[in-house]
Amino acid sequence: MARNVEIKARLSDYEDTARRARELSRSEPVVITQEDIFFPCPSGRLKLRILGPEQGELIFYQRPDQEGPKTSHYSISPTSDPTGLRHVLATAYGEKAVVRKIRHLYLVGRTRIHLDRVEGLGDFLELEVVLAERDSIGDGEAETHQLMSSLGVTPEDLVPDAYVDLLERNHAPGTP
Repeated sequence: MARNVEIKARLSDYEDTARRARELSRSEPVVITQEDIFFPCPSGRLKLRILGPEQGELIFYQRPDQEGPKTSHYSISPTSDPTGLRHVLATAYGEKAVVRKIRHLYLVGRTRIHLDRVEGLGDFLELEVVLAERDSIGDGEAETHQLMSSLGVTPEDLVPDAYVDLLERNHAPGTP
């Protein structure tokens, strides 16, 4: 399985973070509209990411829910029929939740900087330091901390949970 070191942080100043990310990447972002459909999965998370009518990815991943840098192990399988695949998976397993977002993607070396506007949640930053087989997790964590500093992210901004978990918590009975 592929792996990366990642963090998620809530953004209080989206425009300032976007400016910093643009300066670090020395380029304009790639703007991606994403719809992630999550399916029940006993050991990790399984989602179908729909990028367009004929473009999607089935993604399985495992990572701990903790603040700060964490290692994620994942497998991705592209599909040219995301609607058909969604129907098959929903029929077999049911749908757990749907996360919709507009992502601005910046690349800095091997790191993917995501500035996400998530429907129903707000603005977030994700860093994903993609690790090669020979790369150590410690090196990925060090790179994550360096980029957090450059982007103005503090430990207080960090979020341990996936978007799907935040949405489910927001919509749970008895939740304000």
